[in-house]
Amino acid sequence: MIEDMRSKNAGESATETLVLAPRARMQSPRRRPFRVGGGAFWYVLPAATLILVVIYLGVAYTGYVSVLDWDGLSPNPEFAGIDNYLRAFTDPVFWECLAHSAVYAVIVIPVNMAIGLTMAILLTQRVFLSGVIKVIMFVPVVLSSAAIAVSFRELLGADGMLNQVLRAIGLGGLAQPWLAQTSTALYAIALITVWATAGLNFILYQAALSQIDEDTIEAAQLDGAGKFRIVRSVIFPQLAGTHATLILLGVIGALRMFDIVFLTTRGGPAGATEFLATYIYRQTIDVFNAGYASALSILLLLIALVLTVVQLQMSRRRSETVAW
Repeated sequence: MIEDMRSKNAGESATETLVLAPRARMQSPRRRPFRVGGGAFWYVLPAATLILVVIYLGVAYTGYVSVLDWDGLSPNPEFAGIDNYLRAFTDPVFWECLAHSAVYAVIVIPVNMAIGLTMAILLTQRVFLSGVIKVIMFVPVVLSSAAIAVSFRELLGADGMLNQVLRAIGLGGLAQPWLAQTSTALYAIALITVWATAGLNFILYQAALSQIDEDTIEAAQLDGAGKFRIVRSVIFPQLAGTHATLILLGVIGALRMFDIVFLTTRGGPAGATEFLATYIYRQTIDVFNAGYASALSILLLLIALVLTVVQLQMSRRRSETVAW
């Protein structure tokens, strides 16, 4: 009998809960917009001051130096106006650097995204040693660029391990000095970057996949959709925000590419891997042309800002289209 009473009370409680829950939701207070009060301002002030001093004042100083004819050492720099900017537009190396960044981005961004998305989808299933595979995927991301560059310089050298393997299996005709000839150096740099950064794409895609509503996938399965159709029509569109973020990061990374190039080829051979960042470094340190290097830096900043705004606008319009 006691059990019957407990069951009856439990049933009544459940019924009351079901009845009262919508009412409680209706009576819940309206969500107030977040506002930064006067107290929060003082918490934000140190970080805002640090950013203002370190970044924005640095950009302003670089803009000032960009209108000077200055070697970076002379106490009496001369005012040059926009001559440094006009020189950049007529400098063939400047356009070659942009072309190299474009080729690099076209290779690295899609390959990285394809590897990251494929591995993230596969590892959402029950896979043997999935934890070990995830660690292996992410380890290159935390390695230093110096260690990666030195390792691949030995691997892809004329007598490196790759060429030794090719010769050992009878494919010696394919052996190349991958980083030392103009026809392969840029692609070798792209390969190194894919190896080093694919894990970041994998982690971001895996985090995004965990946010997809499983009911949506189950509904598609009940409608008879196969795995590839679910990936193409359900999962891929819902990862639009992650796609846009990775493309944006990839484009900015292509424009800022420096460490791997500098530590492997230093922009060579014959400028085949010269990027804008390495060219700015050479103009500043090797040629002592701080004014021109500053103008190139400002142009690099403007290009990155324009591309970022364009991509954000495209992503916003795509999101609005999907929402409608």
